[in-house]
This record gives sequence, structure tokens and C-alpha cells, in this order.
Amino acid sequence: MDTVRVGSAVRALAGREKGRTFVAVAADGGFVYIADGAERKLEKPKRKSIKHISPAGAFIETEGLTNKKLRRLLKELETQSTEGAGHRSTDE
Repeated sequence: MDTVRVGSAVRALAGREKGRTFVAVAADGGFVYIADGAERKLEKPKRKSIKHISPAGAFIETEGLTNKKLRRLLKELETQSTEGAGHRSTDE
């Protein structure tokens, strides 16, 4: 992935945020600034190397976005992704 659009939902592949979903709020060269509205607020996003994220397959409009709204949208996105992954029983 060479570039990430502002508003793209991304999943962290490395670091203490590994596995969590964020939204890209800015991009600068090989780095992306990500926020989740909770631990990483829109006012102070985390700078993350583009190599350490992957697209989560969604786009969030950042115009007029608040931390509260971002938390809700990311929670909905995570819920949708876990509902799509069916859990099989090992007792079959």
C-alpha cells in the first residue's frame, strides 16, 4: 500500500495498537496519522508508518467528525467485521 486516503479505516499491524481499527486523519509521506476517538483523539492523532497498517475496507467522512461520532462509527465497523466471521464449534 503506497498511499492512504484521509478517511480510510485502517487496522494496525504492529505496535501496542496491533489489531485495533482507526481512521486515517492525515497523511505525510510514508506516515499516516490515525485516531480512534478514545485513546487517540482527533486533536492528537498517532503517527504511524504506512508499513504498519492495512486497509479495513471502509471510508469515514472526516468533515465535521467528532471523537464521540468516530468511536461509534468504529464500533459499528468492528461489529460488522466480527459478525461476518462465523465461529465454528470444535465438537463437530
